[in-house]
Amino acid sequence: MTSTDSFLALSTRTGRFSYGAPRAVTIAADGSRLLFLRSTGPEDPVERLWLLDLATQREQLAADPVALAPGRTGQPSELPVLERRLRERLRLWAPGIGSYAATADCATAVFALDGRVFRTDTATGACSELPVAGPAFDPRPDPAGERVAYVAGGALHVTGTDGPLSPADGAVWGAAEFAAAEELGRTRGHWWSPDGTALLATRIDESALPLRHFADPAHPEQAPESFAYPQAGGPNADVRLWVLGLDGGRIRLRWDTDAFPYLCAAGWEGGGEILLTVADRLQQTVLLLSADPVTGDTRELSRTVDEFWVDELPGTPARLADGRLLTAADTPDGSARGIALDGRILSDERLQVRRVVGRLRGRLLVEAGEGDPADQHVFLLDPDGGAPQRLSEGSGVHSALAGGETLLLTSATPEGVSRRLHHAGGEFTLDDRSVPLPYLVRPKLARVTELGLPTAVVYPRGHVAGQRLPVLLDVYGGPGFQAVANEPRRWQLRQWWADQGFAVVTTDNRGTPFVSPDFTRAIFRRFSQVALDDQVAALHALAATEPDLDLGRVGVRGWSYGGYFAALAVLRRPDVFHAGCAGAAPTDFRRYDTAYTERYLGLPQDNPEGYQADSLIADAPSLTRPLLLVHGLADDNVHPSHTLLLSEALTRAGRPHSVLPLPGVSHMTPNGVNEHLTRAELAFLRGALA
Repeated sequence: MTSTDSFLALSTRTGRFSYGAPRAVTIAADGSRLLFLRSTGPEDPVERLWLLDLATQREQLAADPVALAPGRTGQPSELPVLERRLRERLRLWAPGIGSYAATADCATAVFALDGRVFRTDTATGACSELPVAGPAFDPRPDPAGERVAYVAGGALHVTGTDGPLSPADGAVWGAAEFAAAEELGRTRGHWWSPDGTALLATRIDESALPLRHFADPAHPEQAPESFAYPQAGGPNADVRLWVLGLDGGRIRLRWDTDAFPYLCAAGWEGGGEILLTVADRLQQTVLLLSADPVTGDTRELSRTVDEFWVDELPGTPARLADGRLLTAADTPDGSARGIALDGRILSDERLQVRRVVGRLRGRLLVEAGEGDPADQHVFLLDPDGGAPQRLSEGSGVHSALAGGETLLLTSATPEGVSRRLHHAGGEFTLDDRSVPLPYLVRPKLARVTELGLPTAVVYPRGHVAGQRLPVLLDVYGGPGFQAVANEPRRWQLRQWWADQGFAVVTTDNRGTPFVSPDFTRAIFRRFSQVALDDQVAALHALAATEPDLDLGRVGVRGWSYGGYFAALAVLRRPDVFHAGCAGAAPTDFRRYDTAYTERYLGLPQDNPEGYQADSLIADAPSLTRPLLLVHGLADDNVHPSHTLLLSEALTRAGRPHSVLPLPGVSHMTPNGVNEHLTRAELAFLRGALA
């Protein structure tokens, strides 16, 4: 095998080829303009706020963090704790403006920078710093763009008022708790009323939760950090919703928080109503509730029930402007995920609906799979039952955003990523300043075994048929993430690995999304066996049609759930997997969080056999293959204790293994850490599979 680091160096300099690409796009309600974040070029990591006027097609800088805070542009060490943790939940690592909030017309935007709050007139780029009560987090303007709500010191504040709006009762106000931000898709905790006279706000009491502690062994002079963590089987944060009036009035919204502890979504529906989505602890029942902001009373609008779990379908449940209720629903034969309007299913088994984006031209704008699960397309669905209209073309992962009659269609295809704006003034491309992707990768896609498992093989460029290659299984395998997709960025590193002399195989086993509801639910109450059986069966099926796969030399690598699978594979199937690199692996799900783990495995006290079967600690004495364990010591998602406990068990069992600790590194491995780690994995696998 030959080695080169030019690709990894470029990946480091360009933020994995993301610097300079537009993201976090907001389209004005009337579709006339849009805001987005983007750095100035492919090797500039600092994200700035830009405005695009669609009538003139003129783009201008709306806020420049380099000018506003020279030398302090959002590096993690400079951020307030809540902001740093939110960026971790959102997987944001680029410095600069990590997020912003704007008025409906996109005329005014606000953002936090190193705990300071700025407001910008987006048309002129005039920025002003607002006085705040302390290091601030998640600022949001009122509908008129005059006052700004923000969180500081765990309290909710509003500019221009004296003292915090929330009471000093020891709770955290106006933020999203860990479970909501990491697992439930809710990353905010306060919402302005349409008339700007009140705020809907979360109240989070984490006093019952156990504390997790983090210390940096490389800097023993620094005090450890701790935070409350909802561990499977244990207590959750107590989350309530309040309406806080600027006049001092306070109303608590009342629902059965014991039966439905998870607040999945919330927001105002006009001045006289609030809509909120709540779920029971095992997420088998999800309610859409209407709340009266004056009395705090709630009433049930819709109820979605599933004997396994209610999979999140973004954009549902919701109420349309005409009052009809939109909910997730399986097709009658159970083969597809669809949507229903007032209980009537709109989509059929041809479409696997993945997200309801919104409304466009009187119809529902949705993202869905059609046929090959590696592709995603954009459709318009007629709420009155007309035939679906597909807006995207060609193989790839297509997504959408709309405002007024303006549509932004993003198409990620093997050739690259394009962003086309369609509006009354014509069509044009949103400027992307990222580096062109180094490789044009066309993986060999297949559906294998009687289960139709989606698989892909990437060979070295210039590979000659008949040359046998060691196999590298690059895996995730867990719920919520699809690895085999026609999105070009995810294949870049796999091509690099292939060019080092591997046949790189990726398989989506049962439990992963977007094939069918039954395919996803196959892991109910047990993670490990289905994933392991499917990955092994896929390897053998591929080898029958791809004779250059040398199944006598198989390595496996993965991160997070993929790291769990990599360790699982070498521990339980050493006859198939000959070496593994396990990064940030949750080695015992009894120590992972409530919302994710209990959704699939149930409560540990109700399913002790399942939790025990999925734990890797007891498997330590069976290790006979080379295993590299890697973990960031600042990982607040999968705590480093997961890896250390497995290493401890391996050591006690007398089983040699390797451990690579990453001081100061979180779950994201940003700023070149991932590329340095890749070199270490390559050296390990070369030695192990020689």
